[in-house]
Amino acid sequence: QVQLVESGGNLVQPGGSLRLSCAASGSTLVDYAIGWFRRAPGKAREGVSSINTSGDSKYYSDSVRGRFTISRDDASNTVYLQMNSLKPEETAVYYCAAFQTKYGLASLAPYEYSHWGQGTQVTVSS
Repeated sequence: QVQLVESGGNLVQPGGSLRLSCAASGSTLVDYAIGWFRRAPGKAREGVSSINTSGDSKYYSDSVRGRFTISRDDASNTVYLQMNSLKPEETAVYYCAAFQTKYGLASLAPYEYSHWGQGTQVTVSS
């Protein structure tokens, strides 16, 4: 059973950058696709980015494409989300999630994911 812990959330000014980390324990991540999601106050959960097991397929939502980069380091059992040019409307709790797959797929659909972290707060404000 994999457990996920997010870190790296912080207060950042508009236009700034943050790198979020998702560290896994209890199981290796090599057989898991990983996704990043966020939930802003009063809004529905939104899929932000995902990466497949081999790291060669990455999905991004339209709102973050070109500014966010997802990556994985299976040696350290960690997945990262580099976020650049952050906007105030991206203030949210950011979650990482995982699902086990044999098919090298990634997904932005929350229902695909069976394991979730507790989230890390990102606040974009001047």
